[in-house]
Amino acid sequence: MTTDTVTTIGDTVVQHGRLSDRIYVMHLAPGDLPAILDDLDGLAQREGYTKIFAKVPASALPLFLARGYVVEARVPGFFRGREDGCFASKFLDPDRRQELADPAAVLAAVRAKAGDARPADLPPGWTYSVATEDDADDLAALYREVFATYPFPIGDPRYLRETMAGDYRYFVVRTENGRLAAASSAEIYRQDENVEMTDFAVHPGFRGRGLSGFLLSRMEEEMRAAGMKTAFTIARALSYPINATFARAGYAWAGTLVNNTNICGGFESMNVWYRPLD
Repeated sequence: MTTDTVTTIGDTVVQHGRLSDRIYVMHLAPGDLPAILDDLDGLAQREGYTKIFAKVPASALPLFLARGYVVEARVPGFFRGREDGCFASKFLDPDRRQELADPAAVLAAVRAKAGDARPADLPPGWTYSVATEDDADDLAALYREVFATYPFPIGDPRYLRETMAGDYRYFVVRTENGRLAAASSAEIYRQDENVEMTDFAVHPGFRGRGLSGFLLSRMEEEMRAAGMKTAFTIARALSYPINATFARAGYAWAGTLVNNTNICGGFESMNVWYRPLD
């Protein structure tokens, strides 16, 4: 499972690489502005990347707009529950801005399910837990089976163990026989007081049981207890099941990131969904 690299520029955390042919500003350090904009342009030019996208506080947005960025999604109260956050993108090749497929039908269908959460429980004998290092091998195997490509190395148990030691929490559902049926993760941004609900995977043999929705509800409980103000996700725009999971749970659509991520074997646009937790 080929992936891109996570590194820092100043105090700003970025991911970049050939797989998704882009730079992703995961956490922008305000003290790095405005020089970071030159750094991002320089990195993109050296590597020939065709897109930069960044999570940007509304107060810093004018600096990005002046450099050719456009707002693809906006989340109220994204930063510490007080300041709006924008997913701002700079397209460095006009072809990258052209939708490869139209996600409108999926979005319309899932919006019809908005707030239609159906309480789900696990079958008798099944268990839910926060994952530990002992789960890493099974987690990695599930992720390799479900995702042909993925922007982060979740198919590597070493990566999973490393991130578990930091601000990632993984969640698992196992059958009565101990088989891993479904998993997800919460990527916690403590400074921003928000959390990305991500890495949802259900084994093909156990789909259609509402396991992603079950995991999401438990994750929200955990993240409220951890003091997070806003939950969000970046979901494959053409995937009805994952978008329906968030729409049913009461998440609001914030926008679509065009041709944003190499996932499941090819480039896809991604929907941003969010929900206040406090």
